[in-house]
Amino acid sequence: MLTSHVTMYPYLSPTTGKTTLVKMIVGDTTPSNPTDCRFFIHHNLRIAYVSQHAFYHVEQHIEDSPVAYIQWRFKDGFDKEKIESEAYRIPPEEQKAIDDYNLEGIWSRRLRAGVLEYEIKKKHVREKDNIYVSKDELLSMGFKHLLRQTDEKIASKEAGLDLRPVTTSEIQSHLDDFGLAQEFGTYGKIRGLSGGQKVKLVLAAAMWNCPHLLVLDEPTNYLDREALGALSAALNSWGGAVLMISHNKEFYSSVCSEEWICADGKVSVKGGSDEREMKAVARKKKVAKEETGDAVLEKAGGNINADGDKYKDATTNFWGQTVSKKEARQYDKAKKKGDVPLMRKILQIPNGKVMPGQEELGDGKSK
Repeated sequence: MLTSHVTMYPYLSPTTGKTTLVKMIVGDTTPSNPTDCRFFIHHNLRIAYVSQHAFYHVEQHIEDSPVAYIQWRFKDGFDKEKIESEAYRIPPEEQKAIDDYNLEGIWSRRLRAGVLEYEIKKKHVREKDNIYVSKDELLSMGFKHLLRQTDEKIASKEAGLDLRPVTTSEIQSHLDDFGLAQEFGTYGKIRGLSGGQKVKLVLAAAMWNCPHLLVLDEPTNYLDREALGALSAALNSWGGAVLMISHNKEFYSSVCSEEWICADGKVSVKGGSDEREMKAVARKKKVAKEETGDAVLEKAGGNINADGDKYKDATTNFWGQTVSKKEARQYDKAKKKGDVPLMRKILQIPNGKVMPGQEELGDGKSK
């Protein structure tokens, strides 16, 4: 699941390990060898991170209630804790470059001719005179952290976080789903919670923005057997990707189908790929065996409305932009015909990439 959102070709020095790799994925660190390491995270990807020391997330709010903590963290329509973290905070030298450029803010972004561009608003310049500047150009100016903040805020907006009410009742309902009752969530203080309850609060906060990828560093800490069983069941029914560090094989094997092993300065993958390949072959054989004559006839050029049901409707393209009505109609026609290449083209899915939520359309390379 991870490869549909994150593309990595990591090379780690012999002294690095699993926590270093995870910190790179969540944005806390960057590759120390950029000439040998290609690292790309899609700008629309929403990542939720639960640290090994889960209490780190709430230690500055121990006098607040869990509800008040989540209100503080998400009241502005994005994850304030993430924006204020070291990985996202704008350093003095970058702030100076921003001031020297007379930049007031970045208002939006667009994809034009395959190039990601950002709408720039300068101070004392009219809105209608805003200009678009490419991401590479802005990075060359030193605006790395500003772009990271912008992408995070836009991704949160795409998830509808700015429309989700941060009322006490809404948040408490969310906490109820994680087993944190009202007496603790609304009326209690964080410092009065047990270790397991604090972990539940941190997990609830991490899932507030509906992430694509949930990163868990030693999630079994402080959770009893019953809570671990509930977490395993929840992660298995959840539709997103999960990446975790854990020494509890009984737990992680119940959730993860793939193992990433960090050793000797490299990451090797085992388990999941072979399993997926075998399942894909089995599905192909089953379909070939069960196809009726009518289905074969339809695939030869007829209408395949029934088969078209396996594909999702088009609402946004690969870059997170809402498709136009014309594109939606074109997609619907292609869907009825089972024209996957055209569907991928309408959704602007690059060759070799799998679009989150549209995995049925494949990567454009597999036959």
